[in-house]
Amino acid sequence: MLEGASVLVIDDEEIMREILQTLLDREGCRVSVAASGEEGLALARSHAFDVVVVDVMMPGIDGIETLDELHELDAELPVILITAFASVENAIASMKRGAFDYVTKPFKNEEVLVVLRNAVERRRLVTENRTLRENLRARTSQFGEIIGQSPPMGKVFDLIAQAAPSRTTILVEGESGTGKELAARALHGNSPRADRPFVTVNSGSLPPDLLESNLFGHLKGAFTGAVAPKKGLFELADRGTIFFDEIGSVPLETQAKLLRVIQEREFMRLGGVDTIKVDARIIAATNVDLKGMVEEGRFREDLYYRLHVITVKLPPLRERREDIRLLAQHFLEKYGAENEKQDLELTAAALDLMEDYDWPGNVRELENVIERAVVLSTESRIGPELIPDAVRTSRPFQIPQFVMPPEGISFKEVIAAFEIQLIERTLVAAGGVQKRAAEMLRIKPTTLNEMIKRHDMRPRRRRAGAKATLDAGPGDGGASQDLAPGRTRVNRRV
Repeated sequence: MLEGASVLVIDDEEIMREILQTLLDREGCRVSVAASGEEGLALARSHAFDVVVVDVMMPGIDGIETLDELHELDAELPVILITAFASVENAIASMKRGAFDYVTKPFKNEEVLVVLRNAVERRRLVTENRTLRENLRARTSQFGEIIGQSPPMGKVFDLIAQAAPSRTTILVEGESGTGKELAARALHGNSPRADRPFVTVNSGSLPPDLLESNLFGHLKGAFTGAVAPKKGLFELADRGTIFFDEIGSVPLETQAKLLRVIQEREFMRLGGVDTIKVDARIIAATNVDLKGMVEEGRFREDLYYRLHVITVKLPPLRERREDIRLLAQHFLEKYGAENEKQDLELTAAALDLMEDYDWPGNVRELENVIERAVVLSTESRIGPELIPDAVRTSRPFQIPQFVMPPEGISFKEVIAAFEIQLIERTLVAAGGVQKRAAEMLRIKPTTLNEMIKRHDMRPRRRRAGAKATLDAGPGDGGASQDLAPGRTRVNRRV
């Protein structure tokens, strides 16, 4: 953790400077030393440091004054004080003035390193959070609350920017929790209709009759309970945007009327005979395979192709792990403000747990995890203890333990057997998709493909109701695996 960190040591004792420099050099730090507060401040003005170590008792500008001056230059710079036992009270008082921590003389090397590691981690988190906030502000101005800087999200942003100015019907596809409504709002917000209504239709929450009444309106007496005429959502969305959330749940009989509105830009209220013209841009969202529904006869093919003019596909969070920190920071600020908790930060350990998790509930699940952590937090730093068990303990797959191989088997054969087993189990966990398996193994898809070829792994013969997996062929050095949990068999070719 300390490797590459830039550390400034300020101490008037030459032997102390040499001890600290030798210690930090061994840890891979970039170390600068100064014999006085004045010399140290001059270095701090010309160079950026991750952490500064200052002796409290120095002639001229002492450590406390140096601390104050350093924070004038950089208020977030971690400063560690070295003090004799007699001046511990002064050191504690100085921490109230912003010192990160203090170490008493004589000290143990590991004691100093632990404090330094904590300070460097704090510095890194503060810097990273500042960068994340700047990125968030830049993105929010154009794309609302859609957060992301990964390549998959870059493509989404580019498509939204290109498609938004048109009046073309757009289909937004994505798993639950990926932010389909946010994408629809971004399309509306970047269009010439931005100052007009954005109307949401919850397609699956209403029975057919009530859904049609909501969409097209009705006249008085059109059905039991229609005691007064009512405008529909299409009229309310005139010259604006109407968003169909989960369009796949719209009943077939309503789909035919919806198709007419898309084609003719007109409709009739329930119980009426007059045609009403409307200019509403239609954006639809789905988390199901509409093409599959068409083949099953559950969705009109003509409506599908009317909706499928431009498709915005939102990637699941597991395919854009680079965005997890950015999203976590966004939700941390959002719920920190709501709960009146300022300057919250996630520890590196908490962030690592979140980046290793697959997030089946996508961004919505991540948001819930951060909200929970903020509500339960009693300190400014949020660590793994506030992350739910499902996130802390989840792993994409479990590698079974090897049974001791037969006596005399070669090391190469054991490694080949383990590699084959790892690849096969990962492919099973990834549903047979090599690209997803490569992501889980943190390697390039081309690397995984080369490994599969090197071991001559061929698809197994498919059993009824089972997914195809891979068998190691002759090129695997004679290794074969028993993939029952907790067991591995390595057979040598005789």
